[in-house]
Amino acid sequence: MEQIAQLGTGIGWRPEIAEAVERMAGVAGGVDWVEVVAENVCPGHIAESLLRLRERGVTVVPHGVSLGLGGADRPDEQRLRSLAERAEALGAPLVTEHIAFVRAGGALTASPQLEAGHLLPVPRTRDALDVLCENVRIAQDALPVPLALENIAALINWPGEEMTEGQFLYDLVDRTGVRLLIDVANLHTNHVNRGEDPAKALDELPVEAIAYVHVAGGFERDGVWHDSHAHPVPQQVLDVLADLTSRVTPPGVLLERDDNFPEPGELERELRAIRGVLEKAEVRNPEKNALSAGPTPTAEAEPVARQRLGLAQAALLSALVAGTPVPEGFDRVRLGVQARALAAKRADVVAKVAPELPEILGPSYRPAFVAYAQGHPMADGYRRDALSFAEHVLLTGRPDDGDLLRELRRWWLERSGPAPLSQRPTARLARATRRVLLRR
Repeated sequence: MEQIAQLGTGIGWRPEIAEAVERMAGVAGGVDWVEVVAENVCPGHIAESLLRLRERGVTVVPHGVSLGLGGADRPDEQRLRSLAERAEALGAPLVTEHIAFVRAGGALTASPQLEAGHLLPVPRTRDALDVLCENVRIAQDALPVPLALENIAALINWPGEEMTEGQFLYDLVDRTGVRLLIDVANLHTNHVNRGEDPAKALDELPVEAIAYVHVAGGFERDGVWHDSHAHPVPQQVLDVLADLTSRVTPPGVLLERDDNFPEPGELERELRAIRGVLEKAEVRNPEKNALSAGPTPTAEAEPVARQRLGLAQAALLSALVAGTPVPEGFDRVRLGVQARALAAKRADVVAKVAPELPEILGPSYRPAFVAYAQGHPMADGYRRDALSFAEHVLLTGRPDDGDLLRELRRWWLERSGPAPLSQRPTARLARATRRVLLRR
């Protein structure tokens, strides 16, 4: 396994905190490197802040969220090319993605393709591992730098799983040579939501394969931990970090914050807390099974394995975003929590993509969008989702506010074309009456 770059302590770069990150970069006790969401980078138009950081020698690592290597389909070639372009444009020493699926359906299952708009867990089965390993090898061949994959947080358990998290990650690394991005906040999340012991996962996974570590905040509500990336890092997550750093000195540790950004001083305090854990760490060498000298050659995933996985993932995603029946073996309550979380995230992202919608609709925006999302899966990205939601509101005429609907109609017309016709019975009757009167 190739030696990975020593990164130090970093922070997730976001436009909202770009100025603060620049001030902290390169300062003793500040920020040594940054990570940026790959899909938010345009190779020909990189943000000036990122360019300034690069000029100062600060490492920038692209972190992908849409590749879906845990999905049943082979990785999309265009998405891989885009990720490779971003790695080269940023001069990155590696790129990272997730062990997750983000879409399902399509030709493999002869069903409509659905988008989750979120990272969903893959089942820890031999079929899923075979497919994931093949997808990882395809990605590795297409990328100009090493790849590292992140363990994700999950609200739900797949029925019939055959491996633990640590065993699944160990086999993945052993068979592909891929690096790991270990998110200690996600280990804590899975402890609360799925009853999984973080220490056991750390016992089983190959810590020598770690490229770097994520640390993030969240909150607990009604027995469910929400990995929000919008709250301070709690002590429980720092405790998992301490356990990890007692086993290995990670090449890098990064603070993630995606929303509800605090003052720069608060970010600096969180970075100091992370550094404090690293400085106190006394690495021990627990006994563990040694990895092979190189990736273990394995056969390609059987087509039937891809199809079985595809059908299972399509059924789950359809239940989450299209209101179809819950597949056998899943916890209905937890699936309901996950479905509401997906709808809420869609509402939040659409509000960022089209900020005029919450401005026009006011307090009714969020409940209206969540209700809409329950029966209208996202199929073509968030911008199309914003237009489809506005069209839905205009067609249903709810909320019943004439001034509001006229303003929404103007917004929709500017971006989409002729306004849709309302399907309300009274509106249809009025249209028919107007047509009769016009013919007279």
